[in-house]
Amino acid sequence: MTTDSAPAPRTDEVRPDLQDIELAVTGMTCASCANRIQRKLGKLDGVTASVNYATEKARVSYPAGAVTPEQLVETIEAAGYGATLPPPPAAESSPATGDPATDSAAPENAHLASLRQRLIVSAVLSVPVIVLAMVPPWQFTYWQWLSLTLAAPVIVWGGWPFHRAAWTNLRHGATTMDTLVSIGTLAAFGWSLWALFLGDAGVPGMTHGFEMTVHPGHGGASNIYLEAGVGVTTFLLAGRYFEARSRRTAGAALRALFDMGAKEAVVLRDGREERIPVSALVVGDRFVVRPGETIATDGVVESGVSAVNASMLTGESVPLDVTEGDAVTGATVNVGGRLVVEATRVGADTQLARMARMVEDAQSGKADVQRLADRISGVFVPIVLVLALGTLLTWLAIGGGATAAFTAAVAVLIIACPCALGLATPMALLVGTGRGAQLGILIKGPEVLESTRRVDTVVLDKTGTVTTGRMSLARVFPVASEDADHVLRVAGSLEHASEHPIARAIAEAALEAGSTGSAGPGTAEGDGLLPVTAFENVPGQGVRGSVTVDGERLEVLAGRPELLMEARCVLPDDVDAALLRARHDGSTAIAVGWKGRARGVLCVTDTVKDTSAEAISMIRDLGLTPVLLTGDNATVARAVAAEVGIEQVIAGVLPEGKVEAVAELQGQGKVVAMVGDGVNDAAALAQSDLGLAMGTGTDAAIEASDLTLVRGDLRLVADAIRLSRATLRTIKTNLFWAFAYNVLALPLAAFGLLNPMIAGGAMALSSVFVVANSLRLRSFTPLTPSADGGLGEQSTGHSTAGREQSREGVSA
Repeated sequence: MTTDSAPAPRTDEVRPDLQDIELAVTGMTCASCANRIQRKLGKLDGVTASVNYATEKARVSYPAGAVTPEQLVETIEAAGYGATLPPPPAAESSPATGDPATDSAAPENAHLASLRQRLIVSAVLSVPVIVLAMVPPWQFTYWQWLSLTLAAPVIVWGGWPFHRAAWTNLRHGATTMDTLVSIGTLAAFGWSLWALFLGDAGVPGMTHGFEMTVHPGHGGASNIYLEAGVGVTTFLLAGRYFEARSRRTAGAALRALFDMGAKEAVVLRDGREERIPVSALVVGDRFVVRPGETIATDGVVESGVSAVNASMLTGESVPLDVTEGDAVTGATVNVGGRLVVEATRVGADTQLARMARMVEDAQSGKADVQRLADRISGVFVPIVLVLALGTLLTWLAIGGGATAAFTAAVAVLIIACPCALGLATPMALLVGTGRGAQLGILIKGPEVLESTRRVDTVVLDKTGTVTTGRMSLARVFPVASEDADHVLRVAGSLEHASEHPIARAIAEAALEAGSTGSAGPGTAEGDGLLPVTAFENVPGQGVRGSVTVDGERLEVLAGRPELLMEARCVLPDDVDAALLRARHDGSTAIAVGWKGRARGVLCVTDTVKDTSAEAISMIRDLGLTPVLLTGDNATVARAVAAEVGIEQVIAGVLPEGKVEAVAELQGQGKVVAMVGDGVNDAAALAQSDLGLAMGTGTDAAIEASDLTLVRGDLRLVADAIRLSRATLRTIKTNLFWAFAYNVLALPLAAFGLLNPMIAGGAMALSSVFVVANSLRLRSFTPLTPSADGGLGEQSTGHSTAGREQSREGVSA
């Protein structure tokens, strides 16, 4: 996807010798850690890396043969952190089993439990220390020694994660936020020890007040800062705990994807049923799905008739009918009869696994705004250390006294932690992409978000995007002396023997009309159709055959008018009028005749989706201009465009013409989003500034797109753009807060206007604010009524909308 304003096509240059790997990284405590690991990996020849603090993962591209995965792990460990390789394919569980989510959750739970334990103990011990320091009347004889007894475990044991990380980084010549926290709290603790044991602070009856700001004074031998040390430690532990818990909450959508699938499958082996783990399934396996069971993997129904509840994937509450030959998707539930399914995709190739992988990839990526924040946070800590030293020396130089100088310097160290800066983008991405997955919107990467705000034109493919992509009967025009139901029954019986899409549409309409009784009693297996013999397909013209009606054999023709004229059939004036009407409406006209006379005209069309007109209205409400782009003829295209409310139409273009049409719009200064579903749309999707693929479309289209709308509902286009824009707004709000916080807080601390304990609380709250602001995206409300809860759609080969329209056409 192009990220600049110039309408240039995208070219994804992939070196064949490069391999990608994702490493789980442990020991990171802030964005500075992620930057440091990224720089270390980047120093290896040919290696590029993106390390995400929020997801605790490193995505690495490395030249095969020159660098090994083990060297990547060693590099990370040499930097003072931990890293683990992904499990080998043989040992890797299928994403549908949910095992990866469980495995990854275990260390997260242990980390949260450890943080919670330190936080609770530290909070219990800190409260008396802070209260005694802030309320002088309660400072009894030797209160300072009780404070020391309570404060020592908090600063040393409670703050151990900060001290350990600071020491690890120091040994490698690096500084992070832990360096600031460790130096600040240990300095406060060391000063207090010196004052208590070597100064005047330990004498009986010593008291001192608590002040929000720093006041110039001399000396410092009678001042202790235990409340600052325990307050900062406890506040930061609280901030880190709530941050870790919120990160886990933010990733719940991805874990939900893993947990949706079946754990076991019942396969047929030598006529016997055998229960095996889903991860052991291979393509071609035949497995049984009983009513109430979850379909184990993607496949095709080999035998059985049932209904499948896909609500957990699609959000659609109505089960979809499936029968022999229909495709089914793993993680959906069989609610009807017994099915035997042949597996067509297993493991990482299933729709569910691909969806999970796309979400995970998006959450691990970095937007341009995040790279700017990373560069700033990478040099921020050394700058703060210099500022703290400068603050100390300045206060001493102007005669502020050692106490004031030390207090202001410690406040600078504590207040300046860049945690919020590092969390601003990844937290919003984590929540936004997770919410998108819940709604059936898969965002391929963070750079996609930056494109959505610039888009002003939405180009829509017609077939399969605005329309269902399946032909259906729209209307029957009988001649004056004929009955519409009878004409449809005779034509449908003849067309039933053909596999042509138009023939199937007529046959299905006749079957449906027969099932309602409007076509009279049936004689062909009770389905409302009539016996047919001597069937013949006339290439490019239509079909002919003998249809038995009430014992009489009729030689019936159905197809182009030319087919009937060649057979010397008379075409009455009302047939000519019907043909003109069909052409005007953009329909395909099928003439039907027997006994030397045309008996009616059947109009077949690619049905417009019920939601397309509403979707176009939603797109317009976002300030975007819709354009219909199709290879179909102009008459059909204009008819479809008029029906859904599109004014600009580009018709009759080949696949390469679609690319040229998108480029031409870009050349006019427009920023173009392209929506498509077919192989012929892939190049145009890649050319566009923002590509949106319908998830019910082809793999080529999905791979070329930036956003995948897993359900075939065009209304999700508006929801996808709204969600992307909301996520980008959240990122910008987070970054503004993080920058503004540091810009405003540092001068306040340096000028002595903040007590170190208050500074610690403010710093922790800044991170909590960023996390909480990001979590608001979980409540994003879609415009599409049935979108909430939808994560995909399966194709069953049935179109309810098409049938309804066929029924209406017959009655017309």
